[in-house]
Amino acid sequence: MSTAQSGRLTGRTIAILATHGVEEVELVEPRRAVEKEGATVRLLSLERGEIQAMEKDVHAAGKHPVDQVVAEASVDDYDGLLLPGGTTNPDHLRQDEKAVAFVRDFVTSGRPVGVICHGPWTLVEADVVRDRTLTSYPSVRTDIRNAGGTVVDKEVVIDRNLVSSRNPDDLPAFCSAVVDVFAKSETSK
Repeated sequence: MSTAQSGRLTGRTIAILATHGVEEVELVEPRRAVEKEGATVRLLSLERGEIQAMEKDVHAAGKHPVDQVVAEASVDDYDGLLLPGGTTNPDHLRQDEKAVAFVRDFVTSGRPVGVICHGPWTLVEADVVRDRTLTSYPSVRTDIRNAGGTVVDKEVVIDRNLVSSRNPDDLPAFCSAVVDVFAKSETSK
């Protein structure tokens, strides 16, 4: 029997919301982890076509095909959401009203969300970090605090439906926690 047939996330559909400038390893590794457990993954972005991923924010990496424009996406079609970082990716996302609304609706629906590195910028813009505990890349921490959240410096933090990590070094722990939280989630489409 293949992993896709017997994985802990079989039958679940996970959205990754990203755009140009996404840190490639933060897109690819969590995607691989949830697909390995049988999930179907769809890349949502601001525009059709493909997005340019980066390595360490400055070196062009791979290009990734967009499956759906976030403005046309419904939270009800997805069981989980991944928000990778890179500095320019969440900066563009947080300036897009449809992307911010999608993230806000996703978090408030109770569905699980995995967010890493600079990804919490979109959560801050969506006003969903108040009274929540997260971790992030150091330069994002003041924004989280100013938005009413609590920041801790840990490899992975789980607060209700939010799973957060600091940077690519945390990816093994982040991917494991995301799979666990997504698998245990009773909120499904």
